[in-house]
Amino acid sequence: MTGKARELVEGITAELAPAEDANRLLPRITAGTAPLTTLAALGLEEHHTIGSDLRAFSLLADRAAGAANSACEEFFGALADGERLAQERLGAYLDACGVGADDIGRYEPLPGCQTYPAGVAWLALNGEPPLVALALTANFAAWGGYCATLAEALRAKYGFSDEACGFFDLFAGPAPDLERQALAAVASGVRTPADAALAGRYGRLLQTYESSFWNTLAEL
Repeated sequence: MTGKARELVEGITAELAPAEDANRLLPRITAGTAPLTTLAALGLEEHHTIGSDLRAFSLLADRAAGAANSACEEFFGALADGERLAQERLGAYLDACGVGADDIGRYEPLPGCQTYPAGVAWLALNGEPPLVALALTANFAAWGGYCATLAEALRAKYGFSDEACGFFDLFAGPAPDLERQALAAVASGVRTPADAALAGRYGRLLQTYESSFWNTLAEL
C-alpha cells in the first residue's frame, strides 16, 4: 500500500505545486529589500499560526486514536511535536526582528494570513485524518521550499544568526521519518478515487491559503 500512497503523494504534490510567482514576498526577502517590519509581521503571524496548528494536529491525533488508526495517530502526533519545537525556535527569530513580549500582545493578526490555520482547524474538525494527511503532505512540500530559501536569505541579506534562522531550518531540511509516517497515514485510508479527489480539494484550498499568507504580508 505504501507504493500506492507514494504515487498519490507525488501526484498531488506535483499537481498543487505553486507557480514561481505565487509568493510575492519571497523575492523581496531574497533580494534583501523587504523591511524588518515585514519580517517581524511574518514572525508574529507564525506565532498565532503555530498555536492554532498545534491544537488542530493534536485533535487529529486524538480522532485517529479514537478510530484505532495508529498510522494517522503517529503522523499527527509527530506534527504536533514539530509545532511545539517550532514554538520554541520562533522566539530567537522574533528577537532578531526586534519584537518584544509587548509587541506580541499588541499585535492584531491579519485575516489574509490567518486563513491557513483556520483552514487547518476546519480540516481537524471535518476531514477524515488520512485525507487530511495527504492534503497537508502536498502543502508541506511548498512550505519546506519556502523555508529553505528564507533561511539562506536571512543569513545572507539580513545577517541573522543560525539561532535566529532555526525556525525556518526546522522545516527546510529532509524529514525521512515524517515522510514514512505520512505515507503510512495516507495508505491507512485513501483507498478510492473519490477519497483522492476530496484530498486534492483540501490540498488546493490549503495551497491557496498558503499563497494568501505570503501575499498579504507582501502588501504591507
